Amino acid sequence: MADKKKMSVADILAAARRADGGAASEPPASPPPAEESSAPVEEATAAVPAEEAASEPAPKPAAPQPAAGGARPSVKDILAAARSGGSAGAAKPAAPAPKKEVPAAAAKAAPAKKEPAEKKVAPAKAAGAKDTASILAAARNPNKAGPVSKAEAAEKGVVAKEKPAKAPLVAPPMPAKPAAVGKPPGKGAAAADADRRGILGLILGSFLGAGFTSLAATSGLWGLGAARFAFPNVLTEPPSRFKVGFPNDFPPGQVADKFKAQFGVWVVNTEWQGQQQIFALRTVCTHLGCTPNWLEGEQKFKCPCHGSGFYKDGINFEGPAPRPLERYAIRLADDGQLEIDKSRIFQEEMGQWKDPNCFVMV
Repeated sequence: MADKKKMSVADILAAARRADGGAASEPPASPPPAEESSAPVEEATAAVPAEEAASEPAPKPAAPQPAAGGARPSVKDILAAARSGGSAGAAKPAAPAPKKEVPAAAAKAAPAKKEPAEKKVAPAKAAGAKDTASILAAARNPNKAGPVSKAEAAEKGVVAKEKPAKAPLVAPPMPAKPAAVGKPPGKGAAAADADRRGILGLILGSFLGAGFTSLAATSGLWGLGAARFAFPNVLTEPPSRFKVGFPNDFPPGQVADKFKAQFGVWVVNTEWQGQQQIFALRTVCTHLGCTPNWLEGEQKFKCPCHGSGFYKDGINFEGPAPRPLERYAIRLADDGQLEIDKSRIFQEEMGQWKDPNCFVMV
């Protein structure tokens, strides 16, 4: 090829096929040297047209020999066949290309192929399979290995190993108690403590006793006051009848003032309307109810409230008093004493002083 066009792989194959069809009986060309085979395919393809140009007219390239077993020829075979086409008269079949020696570095770089691991043999298979008869014989063997029950052990006369007796648990000794801090209290300290307690008890007891006593007294008074409301309100007065003494105890012209505070009565021995009489006057002013006083120096009854004045016989003569004093009933008792009855009153303006029940003739 005069134009030196770079041939592609397809062109090379086509040229190889053409060579195979034209010179099928020609032996394949000798294999290229090992150095040339290591060149890339493109260089080889480039070198092929150069050789063909140099050996014009170019003979038909030898057809590649099919590989043994009818396999498809490799590229090297095809190239070898193509190169062999340049050498005319190469009738001998191309010898198989020597194996390319792999450099040491390449060999080291190439990953080592893992050899399949040897299959592990099962232990049962390695020990040998047991048939049914051997299994039954082993089961029926009285001296079988392995654990035996207590009954079987007794039949065989095997003495069971006695377990060692456990040592009794012993509690560790208690640690010694620490000594008390300080010296133990002596008798003097105990006595001082007792005295102190006695004083505190006396103080607290006295206060508590006084408090409880006052509380009890207050509670009692409140109880009595509450009980008083349970009874009726009765006014206790002195008896209306009472004895003041014998008639000789009251001399004429005298006013006995000693019964005023207790009985509210004056006992008078004087003359009224020409008759010497002993009578009892009521100590109540006829004006507004005040209590007059007997004035021995003035010989009259004088009311301190409004100044009413009464004579010794009870007749009013000054002040606002509208009428004379009143008399109580009086008589001689069985024992000869004068007995006054305050339940009966006699008034002069009503003419009651003439009643002999209101005086005793002397």
